[in-house]
Amino acid sequence: MARHFFDLDAIGAGLVVAAARPELERAAQVGAMVVTAPPGTGKTTFVPPLVAHLVAERAARQGADAPPPRVLLTQPRRVAVRAAARRIAQLDRSDLGGAVGFTVRGERTVGRDTQLEVLTPGVLLRRLISDPSLENVGAVILDEIHERSVDGDLLLGLVSEVRALRDDLIVVAMSATLDAGHVAEVLGAAAGAGPAQVVEIPSALFPLDIEHAPFDGPRLNERGVTRGFLAHLAAVTLSSQRAVGTDALVFVPGAREVDEVVRLLRTGASGSQAVEILPLHGRIPAREQDRAVQGRAHPDEPARIVVSTSLAESALTVPGVRLVVDSGLSREVRRDRARDMTGLVTVSSSRASAEQRAGRAARQGPGRAVRAYSETDFARMPAASNPEISSADLTDAALLLAAWGAPGGRGIVLPTPPPPASMAQAETVLHTLELVDDTGRVTALGNRVVRMPVGVREARALLAGARELGDPALAAEVVAAFSDDHRDAGADLHALLRELRTGRTPGADRWRRERRRLEGIASEASVGPSPERTDTSTIGSAPASSGAIAGIVTALARPEWIARRVSEHSRTYLLASGTRAALPEGSGLLGSEWLAVREVQRSDARTADGTGAVIRLAASLAEADAFRLAGPLLTQARHASIQAGRVRVREERRLGAILLSSTPTAARAEDAGPAFAAELRATGLSALRWSEAATALRARLALVHRALGAPWPAMTDESLIHHLDDWLGPALSGLRAGESLHAISVAAALRGLLPWPEAARLDALAPERLALPSGSTAQIQYPDAEDSAAPPVVAVKLQELFGLAESPTLVDGRVSILFHLLSPARKPLAVTSDLVSFWNGPYQDVRKEMRGRYPKHPWPEDPWTAQATALTKRRLGQ
Repeated sequence: MARHFFDLDAIGAGLVVAAARPELERAAQVGAMVVTAPPGTGKTTFVPPLVAHLVAERAARQGADAPPPRVLLTQPRRVAVRAAARRIAQLDRSDLGGAVGFTVRGERTVGRDTQLEVLTPGVLLRRLISDPSLENVGAVILDEIHERSVDGDLLLGLVSEVRALRDDLIVVAMSATLDAGHVAEVLGAAAGAGPAQVVEIPSALFPLDIEHAPFDGPRLNERGVTRGFLAHLAAVTLSSQRAVGTDALVFVPGAREVDEVVRLLRTGASGSQAVEILPLHGRIPAREQDRAVQGRAHPDEPARIVVSTSLAESALTVPGVRLVVDSGLSREVRRDRARDMTGLVTVSSSRASAEQRAGRAARQGPGRAVRAYSETDFARMPAASNPEISSADLTDAALLLAAWGAPGGRGIVLPTPPPPASMAQAETVLHTLELVDDTGRVTALGNRVVRMPVGVREARALLAGARELGDPALAAEVVAAFSDDHRDAGADLHALLRELRTGRTPGADRWRRERRRLEGIASEASVGPSPERTDTSTIGSAPASSGAIAGIVTALARPEWIARRVSEHSRTYLLASGTRAALPEGSGLLGSEWLAVREVQRSDARTADGTGAVIRLAASLAEADAFRLAGPLLTQARHASIQAGRVRVREERRLGAILLSSTPTAARAEDAGPAFAAELRATGLSALRWSEAATALRARLALVHRALGAPWPAMTDESLIHHLDDWLGPALSGLRAGESLHAISVAAALRGLLPWPEAARLDALAPERLALPSGSTAQIQYPDAEDSAAPPVVAVKLQELFGLAESPTLVDGRVSILFHLLSPARKPLAVTSDLVSFWNGPYQDVRKEMRGRYPKHPWPEDPWTAQATALTKRRLGQ
């Protein structure tokens, strides 16, 4: 293999980052570094060839026959990958696919002599699963990690672990804006070393003028971006571009907004000074993306306006741009965990994003940024966007982590840990898809899926669908339709496929390209023995008709979204996951008893038939196919409940949350406990018979827990219900079908919660009665278990406390007793928790008023030396 040394002087000419070459080389030699540099400094252009140069030099020192290990550079998007590879190759005066190559989904331009390969995070993640030690790789450079995508975060954690095993591997993390210190700690954590070295590249930006041109109306409504705002954005863009005459970059949140603003701009620009208007988003072909980011080939060509999603926000420079127009809107992932829905929603951008966008105008010279919103709107924006891992569907991440040997992310250091609830849900989905077994280990099918360059659900549908249908092409065309942003007004996937096949509907060319790609993936992945299945009874047992294909493949991707109509003539369906959603009015799927649902979206009550969610894409499914494809979701169990005080049992068969059948059957002895437990959880603890002893014990324990915490148990209703099995389980299990909850001794059950050996101190910490100076005792009234602030109360005749200076306390002095001081007739005289203050002050006023009313009882002038008593003066011999 030829060894290539990059011409760093030529590549770094005019780049700010090149001045930091010595510092970058020293940091790279250590093995890990974090590079922070403002936009336009050239870090993406210069640092990767520099690192590749260092790796090649090290290989040369090791011997003439040693091939130089490859350097991998990740970019967050495919267009940025191609642009970065093309730019570095151009500056190096080499051919693309030679010393510099790239790999993205569906496209690979890499040769045997390639030393610097640019690729997306997803491609590198799959490569890591196949090659965990990254053999023949000398360095990994993770660029634009501030975007905090799930793939980017996972890469940072996994590559750090590889570095712990390979001290010769150079790891570099780069960004214009990031918490460099935190990233440096993550890079060093897995290796047990200190933080990675941080190299900061300062740069004085070219002058940048920022102005605001707010819209007099709402930017967003319930349907998304308003038409009025998009028209305003187009008008501001045209007037601003005409004023400066330079190339312009317009930021909008999504592909649909890009297409609409492009249409408005072309309409508004017709007949005026020549200007070329280009879209830039992920749905257009690669050649059109590349054309939009390459800039004008000659200064005499017409000025250009590029309308882009956040795709152009970072990671690449659009040459010639001196004007940026920013909508101030972004698309971000939001998860509705209750409905198991994840989708992109349009929200206000972060201030960090707004700064990144504005900076595009001043990368190569003085620029101007026009924000189509007010300064007040800017001030209200969040400082930064949340990491995607905090709100995304983690199914893909969960399978990758399981294949890496860190199920659920346990044991791996990530910039932000995945939310436990989201990760648990993702692991459940993987089990339903038969990609992990009961222990969480990856199955044979899962091992194939995790290596495929497509999402987990799509990959599973491709493989299982190809076997089910006997033809990878049939599965591929369905997956290509539902995995991209194709739509049918009636949510009918089968109707959408018919339209796509004609080639007349928008996006048909894109669908055909994706279908061919997926067919190739399915055919390649299907080579070899079929993976073992955990349930051989479901897939491949019946041929599919052409009308059933869409439903079968969709169900294989999301079996938990197999749905059944709730009633005849209704457009509302219950999904196996438990979510209710409605078909759009007039949908061609109305009348289908069973559906395989692909997409669900939150919606208003009318559109969603009162469910709060509307089905956006689905296919009809035969009942037999629903049962056959459901896998682990099919269950049969006894369900016991309490009706009219008696235990009633039904045998229930379910597909997830969908009730298939319910048959009454005779109750058994073991049914009573679960039935009564369910009754208590539904109706509350008032269904128990609370004796005075039980109520008092609960109140005492509640006070001790309030003062000491663990191991003393909490006594609130919520806590007791949550731990019902711990304290009431044995008593419930002992109930017979004919008995009621009133047969349980609640006090005895509560005592089962007492911690050992601390339980022996309960009477000392919270006694039932308080010893008084008079020789008698008084009942301590403990506050209700739900009251977190009220004190314990002792109501006692005033005379019984004469001489008591120190106010008694409970729980080792942590809780004061509140005394209700009573008259001889047990009427309230005073309330105090500070007896010293009472004897020294208010007592004299009470004495003056009470000794005439109760002359038979002692009212001494000096309460400190008087005898404490409950008796009259006569009985005292006074």
